[in-house]
Parts: sequence; structure tokens; C-alpha cells
Amino acid sequence: MTSAWDLCVLGAGPAGYAAAMRAHDLGKRVLLVERDRIGGAGIHSGALSSKTMWHLSNDYSIAKLTDRGYRAPGGVEVSYASVIESVRTAVAERRALLVRQLEVLSKPSPRGGVVTLVRGEARFASPTTVEVTRSDGTREEVVAKNFLVATGSCPRVPDGIAIDGDAVVTSDQIESWSSFPESMVIVGAGVIGCEYATMFANFGRTKIHIIDRQPRILPFEDEDVAEEVASSFEASGVTIHRSSKLESLKVVNGRVEYVITNADGQSETINVAKALVSIGRVPNIQGLGLEAVGVKVERGSIVAKETQSTAPHIWAAGDVTMDLALVNVAELEGRYAAEKMFGLSPHPIHYDALSAIMFLRPEVASVGLNETRARELGIPYRVGVVDNRLVSRNVAMRSTRGFVKLLAARDSEKILGLRVVGPQASSTIQGIAFLIHVGATLTDIDECVHPHPAIPEGVQECARMLLGRSVLKAEVFGPEGLLRCGEG
Repeated sequence: MTSAWDLCVLGAGPAGYAAAMRAHDLGKRVLLVERDRIGGAGIHSGALSSKTMWHLSNDYSIAKLTDRGYRAPGGVEVSYASVIESVRTAVAERRALLVRQLEVLSKPSPRGGVVTLVRGEARFASPTTVEVTRSDGTREEVVAKNFLVATGSCPRVPDGIAIDGDAVVTSDQIESWSSFPESMVIVGAGVIGCEYATMFANFGRTKIHIIDRQPRILPFEDEDVAEEVASSFEASGVTIHRSSKLESLKVVNGRVEYVITNADGQSETINVAKALVSIGRVPNIQGLGLEAVGVKVERGSIVAKETQSTAPHIWAAGDVTMDLALVNVAELEGRYAAEKMFGLSPHPIHYDALSAIMFLRPEVASVGLNETRARELGIPYRVGVVDNRLVSRNVAMRSTRGFVKLLAARDSEKILGLRVVGPQASSTIQGIAFLIHVGATLTDIDECVHPHPAIPEGVQECARMLLGRSVLKAEVFGPEGLLRCGEG
């Protein structure tokens, strides 16, 4: 059977789902093909599930504190199975919302928009046709005016490491464990690896080792940000193998044995209960038949300009292009592609004002440029840093570890970027993202009335310090390292 559609979307993750909804707004007939789970990694074994686990681990670590006027009698008990049950409940709630909407939108709207979900796998048969193999084994040829490839990504696995889903896992299988392991090694010190290190450290049931090929974790971030997180890890008993090469990792008698070589060339063999391999993600584009229909692929990713591939009617959004593997970016690109393919003129996506949250200990929030990136681009800048010990809300929360760091252009007051390290860091970045988007200045931050007491007041004090009119003075607190200005 052959069907004709305005748009066929491959993948119902953040990018594909958002594109389908925007096309529905425009009165288009959309076929949404998903081989696995609605919501993709944005919900399952990814953004929502891991962040739910992070929040639960934070709640637990706070409940264990004894310096806040209360103490849990008999200690605080925790079960990995119960934690994962709570995580799966959160995932199910979110997935149910998406499924419910698809059920309603399967009936044509007054404007003609309809979104039909098909469970199965798709492969291009021609530039205008895909063959869909449904879950029940039946096949169907789908003809569409436009296609969007939004099949997401999966964990990268290095050569020489066998993932067995039990002793050695990726983020896709970590929720399958029945209990907290007494020890584990995390291969990779990027965001995902450090986030899981944070969660397990918060629960305090697992001795954690992190293998980092670089001299420091989070190598894409500024050194002060990375070192703040690293020192917090080490204070929690996490061992970081810095500048270390993983020589081998294998399962021996049901446990994981790994060998590393450090920067001095010395080798060490360590035995732990479990291993998490977390060295990034790769696009899910194998088996789609892209090359045969004129879609250029380089280094495992689809080549696309403003979400349009090298084939005129085939578009790409989200992790398949691997520009930035973030849920918010995927949704923006999916919506942008839908508008572009149906003749609208959407405003370009401003990647220079994108915000992100790293769910670490302490929490890290970012938007725009950091010092590392500004130096790489040769952009002259000024930077102001305010320690959280000077921010009233942090003092009230009894949690003053971390800082606020604001970058502005050296020859003007234009805002370039922000990094906030500490609790509720994410509450600070959206306003700054908007200000960067509209080309705002330090004075705009200074003159805006901020809520009190609130974490964003630290951002305001950074701006005022760079303007030379801060409330707290560098000559008083600078020698203690609580306030500092610099440039690059």
C-alpha cells in the first residue's frame, strides 16, 4: 500500500516530535515513524530519566546532612530499585503526555493537520519514498513531499570494550542494575560521565573511579569550573585518574578489571564491581539508506545547512547532525526545519545564545561563550567572578560552594556569556540567554530590578563589578579570592 504525506518524520524523539507538532500547526499531514519509544533519549535513558535520578540523589544527600538543625533518626535508608522505580514513574508520566497528544492529533484538525504514528523502522527506497517495516513485520511504502531524519543518537562504544549490559554498561543499561554497586569505574569525564558520578556519589553507596584522558575533567569548560567540580568529587571520595589512558577493560569472575597508564607511563590494574562507558554519543543513521538518495554523511553525521541536507527534500535535526547534542537544540531545529520546508522564513537559530545545564555537584549552568571558547575565537573580553559566599540566597541555603562568572566584550559592554556554579544555577541563565540574543549590555543587567534574595543577584553583582559600581568591593574581598576581574 502506498500513502502520500506532506511530511514523513523518522524518529519521535525531541526533534522529530517537535517538527511533527509544528507541521500540524501549519495544517500538514504528517507520518511519524518510531521504531522504539516515544520521546527518544530525551525521556528514556537520557535527559529526563537521568535528571530525575539526579534530583532524587540530591534530596537524599541533603536528608543525610546533620548541620541544619535536624537529623533523621536511625539514618536515611535508600534502595537502588526504589530509586529506579521513581525514575521510571517520572518517565512514564512524561511519555503518557506525548502519547495522549498523538492520539488526539491522529484525527484531522479544522486546518487539516494530522499526525499519524507508525511503529516500525524506515529505510529510504528513493528520494521521495521510504519503506517502513512495521513492528508486526508488515511493510509499507511511504511517499512524502518532505522527510525529516530525526533518529537521534546512541552511546559511543570504543573498540576493545564489550558491553554486556550488566557488569559493563552504557547509560542505556545503567537503570537495569538491581542494587547500588559497591564500586564502579566511569570511562569518560564528559558531561554524562560526570553526571552519573555525581548521582552515585550523592547516594554514598558506591566507590567511584573516573578515567580521564585529559589533564582535567570537562575539558571544554574553563579550568576554574572544571576544578570546582573535581574538588567536590574528590571531597566525596571519588577517584579521578587524570591524564590516564585506558589500556584494557574486561570482566573477570563477574567483576570488572581495568588497566590504566598515567601521564608518567606507570600502569595500574584496578578491580571494581561495575563499569559505565560514557565517551559520548553517535548518530543513529546506520541502515537508513541515506547515501543512496544523495544525503551526504561525514564522520558519521548528516551534513546539513540550516537543517537541510544535500538532498532537496530531506531534512535533518537533532543529534543526527551532531552539532550540539542537546534536547533544546533538537526541538529548535525540528521546529525550524518544519517551518523552512513549508515556505516560512523562520529567524535563524542563534547558537551563540544557547543555554545548558550540567547536573553535577555543584550544579553548573552555562550560556554563550566561556573564556576557553572566547580565546579560541580571538574575541577580546573582560570577565568578572563573584564567589557564592557573597550571594545572599546561597548564604540562606547554607550552600556557598561555587561562583558566578560573567563575560563581556572588552571594547563594549556587550554580554558574551555566563557560567554559574552552585545550587539553582539553572535559574540564572534564561534571562542572560535572552539578553545575549538581543545584543544587550552590562548596564541592562545592572538597571534591571532583580528578585531578592535570589541566585541571579550574583549575576547582577558581576555586571556591576565590571562596570566599576559594585555594591561589594574588590579591594575588600578581592584579596580573599571572593571577587575578581580579568580580561583576555
